[in-house]
Amino acid sequence: MKQVVQNYKSGELTVLEVPVPGCKPGGVLVRSAYSLISTGTELMKVSEAGMSMLGKARSRPDQVAKVMQSVATNGVPATYRKVMGKLDSYTPLGYSLCGVVEQVGAGIDDVAVGDLVACAGNEHALHAELNWVPKNLYARVPDGLAPRHAAFGTVGSIALQGVRQGEPRLGEVALVIGLGLIGQLVVQLLTASGVRVVGVDPDPVRCGLAERLGAVACGDPGAAAVEATVAELTDGHGVDQVFLAAGGDSNQPVELAARLSRDRGRVVDIGKCRLDLPWNAYYEKELDVRFSRSYGPGRYDPEYELEGRDYPIGYVRWTERRNLACFLDLLARGRVDVEPLVSHVADFDDAVETYRLLKDGGLKAVAVLFRYPGQPGRPDRAAEPVAPAVAVPAVKRRGGGAPVPARAAGAPVRLAFVGAGNYATSMLLPHLTRRDGVELSTVVTTTALSAANAQRKFGFAEATTDLDAVLGDKSIDAVFVVTRHSSHAELTRKALLAGKTVFVEKPLALTDDELADVLAAVEESGNDRLQVGFNRRFAPLLREAKQRFGARSGPASLRYLVNAGRLDHGSWYLRQGSEGSRFTGEGGHFIDTASWLLGADPVSVYAVATSGNDDLHVVLRYPDGSTATISYVTTGPSGFPKETLDLVADGKVLRLDDFLRAAVYDGRRKQWVGSRLPKARDKGQSAELAAFVKAVRTGGPMPVPLESLVATTAATLAVRAALAGGVPVTLAEAR
Repeated sequence: MKQVVQNYKSGELTVLEVPVPGCKPGGVLVRSAYSLISTGTELMKVSEAGMSMLGKARSRPDQVAKVMQSVATNGVPATYRKVMGKLDSYTPLGYSLCGVVEQVGAGIDDVAVGDLVACAGNEHALHAELNWVPKNLYARVPDGLAPRHAAFGTVGSIALQGVRQGEPRLGEVALVIGLGLIGQLVVQLLTASGVRVVGVDPDPVRCGLAERLGAVACGDPGAAAVEATVAELTDGHGVDQVFLAAGGDSNQPVELAARLSRDRGRVVDIGKCRLDLPWNAYYEKELDVRFSRSYGPGRYDPEYELEGRDYPIGYVRWTERRNLACFLDLLARGRVDVEPLVSHVADFDDAVETYRLLKDGGLKAVAVLFRYPGQPGRPDRAAEPVAPAVAVPAVKRRGGGAPVPARAAGAPVRLAFVGAGNYATSMLLPHLTRRDGVELSTVVTTTALSAANAQRKFGFAEATTDLDAVLGDKSIDAVFVVTRHSSHAELTRKALLAGKTVFVEKPLALTDDELADVLAAVEESGNDRLQVGFNRRFAPLLREAKQRFGARSGPASLRYLVNAGRLDHGSWYLRQGSEGSRFTGEGGHFIDTASWLLGADPVSVYAVATSGNDDLHVVLRYPDGSTATISYVTTGPSGFPKETLDLVADGKVLRLDDFLRAAVYDGRRKQWVGSRLPKARDKGQSAELAAFVKAVRTGGPMPVPLESLVATTAATLAVRAALAGGVPVTLAEAR
């Protein structure tokens, strides 16, 4: 299928051929009929992509701050790969469309194949021939409403939510500043609510359009006629509400809002304009400044948008989806008219030229629609095919393990990736593309564009959303599972049963049942060719430090401080209901490192946490009496190293500082190992991948024994039980 994309680094716009997205549970696959170009938001994004790197940095200081923090935490090379990987990728455009349901995912019963729906979301309602849309981001189109009008559903919801924030009442007077697409819709919605509207915009054409759509009067922001009209309509008191629907760097909108508002009036920001509030003006009138967040309650809440968890109507009357359905109803009943706003309808194939004309000013427009194959006005095309004591589970292998398939001498190791997110593209694939004897065969993702990006950047032979086709491809030697945590165990199980060698990023499982399912697949298939991405044991600096420390004659004490830090709001790591706790997802790294240094698997786990489980302390006991304490904290300063480790035994100390420096103390002697430079940080991914590829190529043992992977996973999962019970949890009984 085809999709409109842009390279943020170069600014290139193109219509790209990408795989058809998969139809996941909880949503529907929609074939687009019309999609709407947001001439404000999208053109701002398009223009920003055309800036120099310095210009991009100036326009997004928030992102620059994140980059600097990443440099401090991960070093220059890793940060550079991550940033350039994001910049030099195709990003999608679009967030408002109407289309026909082509496939219904599991759990969906409110629409059927063939239904017409309006869709929302800058990750789901894209300028693409097919989109997967979750339940709370689509609404059925009322009978009789034209698809080209229903394509306005998302921007209509944005305008509607802004009007709701103003709490308009019959007979009031409102001022709308900015008469672009959102402003024109706000004018109509206010008029439908019994509010008299005055509009402000420097473009006389837009002013005339707003007056035809219901505004009492409109004019230039500097015109005396605007103030005179407001004074006449309000008996000199000022307007009840001001809606800021303008963009740009001028502070004129907020100053005008203060001047024309009544005492204790309401100012609602819907657009993205400068907001240097003149303190005296806003203070003296005690103005109520409000923000309108996109389409309404539910926006930016992954549990609502992605998992389909609705808010009870008694507590949240108007959610994203209810706003969308409400706006469609207003359109169907003729209370809002969007046809006068349609300046141009372009064939989807002409998307690049359409954006160029909009950006260069050759096309003056309030609203532009893309028309897709099969719609009136263009030739039809053939549709594309859609495609307490915690037992450590015993590892059982049927017949002593699956036979390793014979490989032709000199044949490359053919790899498939399931998932192509930030970690895969910044920490794994760059190492594999530089490795001789490796062929990147297929990349599988649930979103079409991420697969296409990975194929373009790393040279995969194929990109697809069809996992079954990859698992059934006998020419593929190994499968990398690099998806979100909740899918690791199931994807690993399927790949093992398909006879593949598997590399799965941590965690292997989120629950004991998931771990048991993976081991059942090992037993059923006899395939034990599994590696979990515990990379720190492969870090060159730590391996050299361990070698210099030498063999132990007595028990050891190990302390591992992980300064994990706070997560950004909205991070999927915070979805404990579906993705497990943060320690469940990441803690295996540190347990595996401790066990490797101590040369054994733990036999018991004890854990305590601060209130709210913000800071977690895990104590592991080992067969020879050694102990390891892992302090996983989120409340430390961002400038402190993320990982520090001390191993004490036999009068010696091994000290590791964030994989930048290591020292071994022996009596009065001190041996420094490694570099002090941030660029030297190496957490072992390259060496880990080399060991994995070698095992696949030669058929030799996997880099880490399966029993150790299982023990580490079981210990990680036991932390939850230890916290709940308040006593140590024994791990060794089931061995």
